[in-house]
Amino acid sequence: MATGGLKMLQNMLEQLPASERKIAQFILENPRSILNSTVNDIGAQAKTSGAAVIRLCKSLGLNGFQDLKVRIAGDLVKPVEQGYRDIEPGESYFSIVQKTTSNSIQSIRDSEEIINYEELERAVQLLLPAQNVHFFGIGASNIIAKDAQQKFLRIQKNATAFTDTHLVATIIANANKDDVVFGVSHSGETAEVINVMSLAKERGVKTISLTKYGQSSVASLADIKLFTSYSGEAAFRSAATSSRLAQLYMMDILFLSMATVQYEHTIQAIDQTREAIRFIKERN
Repeated sequence: MATGGLKMLQNMLEQLPASERKIAQFILENPRSILNSTVNDIGAQAKTSGAAVIRLCKSLGLNGFQDLKVRIAGDLVKPVEQGYRDIEPGESYFSIVQKTTSNSIQSIRDSEEIINYEELERAVQLLLPAQNVHFFGIGASNIIAKDAQQKFLRIQKNATAFTDTHLVATIIANANKDDVVFGVSHSGETAEVINVMSLAKERGVKTISLTKYGQSSVASLADIKLFTSYSGEAAFRSAATSSRLAQLYMMDILFLSMATVQYEHTIQAIDQTREAIRFIKERN
């Protein structure tokens, strides 16, 4: 059963226009009320309008009110989530291990719930014929970009993951119609990534973004938008650590989705890379 409706509302709440925020807040406080209600019922109960409910569903990237209802119905029957927990002064090693594990699992589950499968399919279909894929991220997001690069290189897909914005600008200036620029920014507001995506858009190069769920400058510049779930960062950034794992998880999904479409080619390419690495190791 589809889930993630409540998570989408929570993640987007502060970014919504006033009328849509009223509806989102009402649904979060009264999730069961939506199950047997119409668009106009919810609009009236939230003291706004049915049109605002429709706009809310569009803002969430959903296929209408029924999609939201189905997802919330799924949320209401799943086990209660533990939520993200940060470390405390003098925390035991055992407790740190338990909290880190719980946060990591929670982040991946939350991200799974908000995957837009149509956008995932579009991303796969754009990347498969791409001549070059240029991943770009700053700081922790560059770790995600480099991980994606090495995955793509293993299946004979030309890929870069530079951090030098001047070098990336040069690459985009010489990109062809079959190249793709892939911007990675958890916040979606990293200035360097915004600039690179803006340049790609100006040059007519196709773009994909991976950001936290919701509206952001990076996502607004992308032809295809992929998301991970967002949770407020705690004092020691345990949520940020989990968000990095969620980004790696989304890259794995993208890579495996591509691999299954060209399965035999992927197996052959990975076998060849294994043999090459084995050869290097045996020479040491």
